[in-house]
Amino acid sequence: RRLSPVPTLLSSLPVFLINAGIVQTLVKGIAEFSPEAYVLIISNPVNSTVPIAAEVLKAAGVFNPKRLFGVTTLDVVRAETFVQEWSGQKNPSETTIPVVGGHSGDTIVPLFSQAKPAFQIPADKYDALVNRVQFGGDEVVKAKDGAGSATLSMAYAGFRFAESVIKAVKGEKGIVEPSFVYLPGVPGGEAIQKATGVDFFSVPIELGTDGVSNTINVLENTTETEKKLLEVAIKGLKTNIEKGVDFVKNPPPK
Repeated sequence: RRLSPVPTLLSSLPVFLINAGIVQTLVKGIAEFSPEAYVLIISNPVNSTVPIAAEVLKAAGVFNPKRLFGVTTLDVVRAETFVQEWSGQKNPSETTIPVVGGHSGDTIVPLFSQAKPAFQIPADKYDALVNRVQFGGDEVVKAKDGAGSATLSMAYAGFRFAESVIKAVKGEKGIVEPSFVYLPGVPGGEAIQKATGVDFFSVPIELGTDGVSNTINVLENTTETEKKLLEVAIKGLKTNIEKGVDFVKNPPPK
């Protein structure tokens, strides 16, 4: 369930508290009734709701990091779509662009230098393109005059990731998707955790029959410009992750 932006009647309540409470309640139910489920979190803010889910599952003694995913597919979809002007690809799905970090604002870092096939973005267009990938959701809300959000693209991104998980569980090999995962608990995650200093981070992951089978470290070949974007992203992520963990460990008064 996704509640962002919130309906007018709820606009006076913080979005974080609404969605955090919903995610916590749902994941408690999952922990009790389906502890081996693959849990895909798409409710914003993903940077905080995934840590909430992790804490709930840990407390219940059923946390399997390989089966907990923050769905960040929409950021990749936007990056692949917005670069068509320079990539020359008529079909965005024929372009692959790693997008790492988190799933809100400047925690989102598109790594255009690692796009396949490679292409050149004019220097005077780069900052605006990065900003559009980071804040594309705001653009849609503004276009709808605050009456809605990017519901169609959200639905597509959620479907694409869920379909990939199902295909991998059924044995299909070589499926790679981006996801906001708990680095210490997934194969290959420790190197990325060491490089970033955070426990949760969105990176390309390879999916297998038991969830995450491998994480793909795309941080080793970043440009100087991308490194600066990553510094900003990591700073924001630390705050977001802490907020999620704190919500479970120190619940707000009801």
